[in-house]
Amino acid sequence: MSPRRTLAEARQTRAGIIRHGVDVASVEGLEGLTIGRLATDLGMSKSGVLGHFGDKESLQLAVVELAADEFWRDVWEPVAATPAGLPRLRAVAGSWLRYLTGDRPPGGCFFMAAGPEFDDRPGPVRDAVAGAADRWHRELLHQARQAHGEVAQDAEQVVFELTGIMLALHAAHRLRRDPSAPARAARAVARLLD
Repeated sequence: MSPRRTLAEARQTRAGIIRHGVDVASVEGLEGLTIGRLATDLGMSKSGVLGHFGDKESLQLAVVELAADEFWRDVWEPVAATPAGLPRLRAVAGSWLRYLTGDRPPGGCFFMAAGPEFDDRPGPVRDAVAGAADRWHRELLHQARQAHGEVAQDAEQVVFELTGIMLALHAAHRLRRDPSAPARAARAVARLLD
């Protein structure tokens, strides 16, 4: 077997471990993401999984990075070409709402689960989770500022309330299994952005 093929296979295996890690962590949290669990799920040895990361923290960081990339791809990219201002802000809110009520990842929004899990724990994993949340907040704020004059409140307030709506949606939809939650959230967003 050529070294290139081995390297490509190792990259593919690592990517598969991380991909599965996002799904597991979305349901069981980043602390529930263990080398043993992944090894069992993927039919690998613990040392085979560990060899790709070195330690659990490195695995967690790789999972956070992929989850952030997937969130960005699923929520932002489909609406990025929408005209700036209120149309794009509405499109972003609608895309975020659809993401929160979709079936990927299986445990719901990765960051709405990881945030409370790591908000008071110092360290690199918390910093990575907070960094992804900050990036999204900055993008929302940028979009709200571009809609200045088209919405009744200042950009910071719009982002605060929009985030609150999405947090309420996630809790009602995922925890309480409230079938009316998506429609209620959509009405709240429409009221906010009128």
